[in-house]
Amino acid sequence: MDEDMLEDQRRLVELIESEGWDVTDLEISAYDSPWADEDDPEATVTITARKPYESEGDDGDGEDDDDENPYRLK
Repeated sequence: MDEDMLEDQRRLVELIESEGWDVTDLEISAYDSPWADEDDPEATVTITARKPYESEGDDGDGEDDDDENPYRLK
């Protein structure tokens, strides 16, 4: 795999993490484009990231006080 592709991948991860996201999975695929007549490879990057958001009135204990779901363990 081309070093330029790996450097771009690292830069994308750094940008996402700088916005407060936690990257949980990353996949990069390099291939020769079937659509171009050039010999230059192309790449796709798939990034999975998570970022928790607090809702209004969230007391941080992870429990919804208004939830009367009979299947939820308390």
